Amino acid sequence: MNRLSWFNAVSLTLGFAFLYIPMIILIIFSFNESKLVTVWAGFSTKWYGELIHNEAFLDAAWVTVRVAVFSSTLATILGTMAAYVLVRGGRFFGRTLFSGMIYAPLVMPEVITGLSLLLLFIGIGLDRGIFTIVLAHTTFSMCYVSVVVSSRLITFDRSLEEAALDLGCSPAQAFRLVTLPIIAPAVISGWLLAFTLSLDDLVIASFTSGPSATTLPIKIFSAVRLGVSPEINALSTLMIAVVTIGVITASLVTKRAAVRQKQEEQAAARAT
Repeated sequence: MNRLSWFNAVSLTLGFAFLYIPMIILIIFSFNESKLVTVWAGFSTKWYGELIHNEAFLDAAWVTVRVAVFSSTLATILGTMAAYVLVRGGRFFGRTLFSGMIYAPLVMPEVITGLSLLLLFIGIGLDRGIFTIVLAHTTFSMCYVSVVVSSRLITFDRSLEEAALDLGCSPAQAFRLVTLPIIAPAVISGWLLAFTLSLDDLVIASFTSGPSATTLPIKIFSAVRLGVSPEINALSTLMIAVVTIGVITASLVTKRAAVRQKQEEQAAARAT
C-alpha cells in the first residue's frame, strides 16, 4: 500500500483549503452582529431572524423548492426509463443517437443549454415561468439520474427477474415487484442529486425564468450586485446546509445499498 507523500498531502490540503475556506468564512460572518460583512462586531443570529421576514427571499425560496421537487421527480422518472432502455434494450436503430442525446447535457456548457431552451420556448410561444424552469432543469438533470441508475442496472442480477417471470409475473410486474425495489437506492440517489442540482442552478434558470418566477440563486445574484448583506450570508449558509444534507443523504443511501447487496450475495453464496 502506497504511503501518502508530503507532496500529495500538501496538494490535498491546499485543494481543500481553496474549496472550503471561503464557505467557512461566509458561514462565520453570517453570525456577525455588524451590518458590515467585513467587520466582525460579535456573535449574533439576528440576520437569520431578518431573513425570515424578508418576503422577497421567501417567495424566491418557495419557487426554488417547487421547481426542484417537480423537476427532480420528472427527471428521475425519465432518467430511470432512459437508463433501462440503454442497459436492457440491447442494440437497436438509433441507439447511438439516443445515448448521445441523453448524455449531451453532461458536457454541454450551461450557457449553450440555457440559450437553446430560451430560443425554443420563444419559438413555440411558451411564456417563461415556473413551468419552463421545470422543463429546463429536467433536461439537464435527467442525464445525471440516468448515469446513476445505469450503473446499478449493469450490476443487477437478471436471474431474479427471470425467476419472477418463471413464476408467472408479467414483464411489468417483474419490474415493479423485483427490479424497482432493488434499484430503488440508486433511484433515490438520482432524485437527491437532481434536487441538489436544481437548487444550485443559476445560469439555466436565468435564461428560462420570467418576471413571475424568480429562483433563489437568481435573487441572490441580483442582490449581490448592490452589495453583500448579512442576510445574503445567512441565506447562503442555509443553502449550503440543505445541499450538504442532500449530498450526505445520497451517499449514505448508496453506501447502505452497496453493503446490503454484498450481504445478500454472501448469503446466497453460503446457501449454495
